Amino acid sequence: MKIAIVTDSNSGITQKQAQELGVFVLAMPFQIDGETYYEDITLTQEEFYKKLREGGNISTSQPSPGSVTDLWDKILQEYDQIVHIPMSSGLSGSCQTAIMLAQEEEYDGKVYVVNNQRISVTQRQSVIDAKGMAEAGYDAAAIQKRLEETKFDSTIYITLDTLHYLKKGGRITPAAAALGTILRLKPVLQIQGEKLDAYSKARTYKIAKNTMLDAIAKDIEERFDGKSSPEDIYIAIAHTDNLAAAEEFRDEVKAIYPEHDIYIDHLSLSVACHIGPGALAITATKVLKY
Repeated sequence: MKIAIVTDSNSGITQKQAQELGVFVLAMPFQIDGETYYEDITLTQEEFYKKLREGGNISTSQPSPGSVTDLWDKILQEYDQIVHIPMSSGLSGSCQTAIMLAQEEEYDGKVYVVNNQRISVTQRQSVIDAKGMAEAGYDAAAIQKRLEETKFDSTIYITLDTLHYLKKGGRITPAAAALGTILRLKPVLQIQGEKLDAYSKARTYKIAKNTMLDAIAKDIEERFDGKSSPEDIYIAIAHTDNLAAAEEFRDEVKAIYPEHDIYIDHLSLSVACHIGPGALAITATKVLKY
């Protein structure tokens, strides 16, 4: 069977990269000052951060049901089945919408939506794994099953440069943001499955990075069976308009895990609009065996 892999732009996969990988990417919409933009189509990374820094009123949205089914219909003219990998259901309603749409009669047995709680570089890895399984002869149902069985085999830690955007979005109180700013606190957040949660607080950027490195090492030891070779664990770094710091962090991570090729990418804009520019993240994901 001919299997197509579909994801959304929260994976960090650009339209150009999608063509190179042989997958399909649904652009996520954003509302900015009352106007709708589509990631990597009518909205570049540079434009997004410019509007964010200028204080633009930015909110995330999910793709319309029509845009999802239009893409599926077009793909099914050439492919037998679709594996659709949206961003984590804990961070957006787009996953549940896709699951609902896939239950319609015309997509029964043709479209399989994966709810494997991934975002950014970890979601990208799921896409690459799905593509590999399709090429190895797995059908869409088997790919969906394997990705969902291993959905918790991944971890993300993020440190922020500013508390302004968490306060703006109502995720912390103005008083907490003011106190954190005065104390120059650098929060460390985590994504373990569904939610973006607080993990720790640090007084400096350097301490925050060390906190994340310690957390990754602990996860590898306790959750990932102590196996840290490139054959067992993928390690990646993501950032929000903070490439120089990400490259410096990669060198620090490389000194600890010298055998790894450390991938760097932008954090999803859907996450970036809530945490602001200057954020830095590290992820570890168990290599999927199939």
